[in-house]
Amino acid sequence: MTDFLKAAKPYVIGGASGMAATCVIQPIDIVKVRLQLGATGGPFGVAASIIKNEGFGTLYTGLSAGLLRQATYTTARLGLFKNISEELQNRNGKGKPLPLHLKALAGLSAGGLAAMVGSPADLSLIRMQADGTLPVAERRNYKGVMDAMGAIVKEDGIGGLFRGAGPTIVRAMALNMGMLASNEQAKEILVANGVTGMNATLGASALAGFVASAFSLPFDYVKTQLQKQKPDANGKLPYAGTMDCAIKTFAEGGPLKFYTGFPTYYVRIAPHAMFTLIFQDALTKFVKKQGI
Repeated sequence: MTDFLKAAKPYVIGGASGMAATCVIQPIDIVKVRLQLGATGGPFGVAASIIKNEGFGTLYTGLSAGLLRQATYTTARLGLFKNISEELQNRNGKGKPLPLHLKALAGLSAGGLAAMVGSPADLSLIRMQADGTLPVAERRNYKGVMDAMGAIVKEDGIGGLFRGAGPTIVRAMALNMGMLASNEQAKEILVANGVTGMNATLGASALAGFVASAFSLPFDYVKTQLQKQKPDANGKLPYAGTMDCAIKTFAEGGPLKFYTGFPTYYVRIAPHAMFTLIFQDALTKFVKKQGI
């Protein structure tokens, strides 16, 4: 049992940290998705419009899917990152810090594997958040994450739960490489220069949020377009796949089109990264004090 608890600890702490951060960040995520789907007026204008026209509770639409996503995706990515990093460190020489390229490899691997686990919940979250942007007659009015998943399976089969999984996985690899590798590297540099404790955690996680945002937003934009698309009257989808979506997006607005909503995306990613890492550090210290 002791070995099981030791093996499960990084996964449980990672998942709990991500779920706590999601409860704080969910309204920003709603605004980010609406901006990517064409809403105008800037982040504050979109938020005000949602509250005025749809009610404050709409800012928490999809929270159940968001929590499920963290319980699967973040549990896996943070736990796997810890395990992969420890294995690489053992191979690199115990006690020696990992070089940046190996930290990046650990982040890429953990992000890709975890995204496969969390893809159904991620798709359900996007569908629930985008539902309010549709004409009233076309809204699905999901009751919760399980209702959304059930509707997706009914419409598209089990495989429908993994629509957009390709870009989701690539986006997760880019995000986790940026977030986890840069966080570890920045924290090492800060500690080496005398910055410790909460200051090191805040500084490293803030930088990690920016790097993760810059690396992952283009993939997130394509992923969102694929996941929210609906067939036309002839049953044809707007995009044939990831590359088709990327090519059409580039042709429509150039490279900057992929960075639509970047300020909001950054404001969403950076605090989530910071809260997740802060909660992770706090829970790790708490568990250690309990002798677990």
